[in-house]
Amino acid sequence: MNKFEDLRNKYKEFIYEKYEIIENNNDYEIIFHFNIPGLTEFKPKIIIEKENITNKNINKDFLEYLVFNIGLVELISYVKCTCSPNIIIKCGYLSVEQINWFKKLYYNGLGEFLYRNNINISEQELFNIETTQEKKEFNIEYNGSGNLIPVGGGKDSNVTLELLKEENNTCFIINPKGANIECASISGYNTITVKRILDKKIIELNKEGFLNGHTPFSAIVAFTSYLCAYLSNKKYIILSNEDSANQSTVIGTNINHQYSKTYEFECDFNNYTKEYFNIDIKYFSLLRPLTEFQIGMLFSKIEKYHKTFKSCNLGSKGETWEWCCNCPKCLFVYTILSPFLYKEKLINIFGKDLFEDETLLETFQELLGYKETKPWECVGTYEEVRYAVSLIIKKLENQKLPYLLEYYKENYPLYLDEKFETKYNEKNNLDEHFEKIIKEAIKNV
Repeated sequence: MNKFEDLRNKYKEFIYEKYEIIENNNDYEIIFHFNIPGLTEFKPKIIIEKENITNKNINKDFLEYLVFNIGLVELISYVKCTCSPNIIIKCGYLSVEQINWFKKLYYNGLGEFLYRNNINISEQELFNIETTQEKKEFNIEYNGSGNLIPVGGGKDSNVTLELLKEENNTCFIINPKGANIECASISGYNTITVKRILDKKIIELNKEGFLNGHTPFSAIVAFTSYLCAYLSNKKYIILSNEDSANQSTVIGTNINHQYSKTYEFECDFNNYTKEYFNIDIKYFSLLRPLTEFQIGMLFSKIEKYHKTFKSCNLGSKGETWEWCCNCPKCLFVYTILSPFLYKEKLINIFGKDLFEDETLLETFQELLGYKETKPWECVGTYEEVRYAVSLIIKKLENQKLPYLLEYYKENYPLYLDEKFETKYNEKNNLDEHFEKIIKEAIKNV
């Protein structure tokens, strides 16, 4: 019997006991209570700062329902340690359709986790979900305006901030730190900040050998930003997920590190909120029509963010947020910006020429699509990476190439037939107003 089956047999239930909402003078403190009988209890928190909360007509029951739904996503980080087959919901009601909606999110959002732990199981078998409460009805009057823009600190959300600089915006940050705080500050907009605090018991269980792996953080962003949009009277939640988020991480499968950033999840989430929340807040990605290459092209022109932005996940774990210059995310961002900023400007951002780093060769091959999987990071498609590399090689014609570019030139054909500058993905959720902004931006660049 393997670890997965052993843990499921030993810990058959995961219980979502309750949630608490404590309204303080300066914040909302929300505590979730989860329990794995026979193992431990978990009490993770989210704290929402009240500054820039503008809704004066908050419906208490509806607020609680939104919080309940956040807990349904938050629990993924804890149930994964045992993959207990029965999830018991004691603090709210879910219809059969809602249960199936969350089963899909759990299964696809844990796709990388299942793959990397060698777990082979169907969506219906992974979790059985039961609820014990009666259904509640809500009658909400709501008339929002303006945009809530999640800011991660990377180039994508900065492009969104710049494209919408004439709009009524509020920034939204989960776990503010360094780059995302500074980027929001540069934008000049007010910010709603949320602190998400994991229960440290899950870290201890990870060290003890319980199941561990990637969870769909962007789904946390979706449900938490919806609550904050309601609290701040916003009409739109505007993400910065691009077309390439839809590409699978494992070639030939549907396993995607970025599942909760995909167009599929975006549509599912909008359908869910229309059906079960039923107020006029729309969730969409402004950059969905564009490739990472086009976003890099736009970002290269916004110099005020160049020294501030950060995308490196490894580098975010230290005291200060830095580029580690040794991971797939760093190399991808360096590569996608290289046709526009190589070489001095990129070195000024990263501190060195990543194309000269021979230890990054295997990562380079993964980004190009010449390995079994893409890196387990939020990076662009193979084709646009090849295109960016081919462009910079052509740009440096008759010059001595750095190591990685020389390797590409010697081993792979230049990829220049497909023009990424003019691509536009029609599968998006943009209203006409926002489509006009995107098309105008690409046309001007």
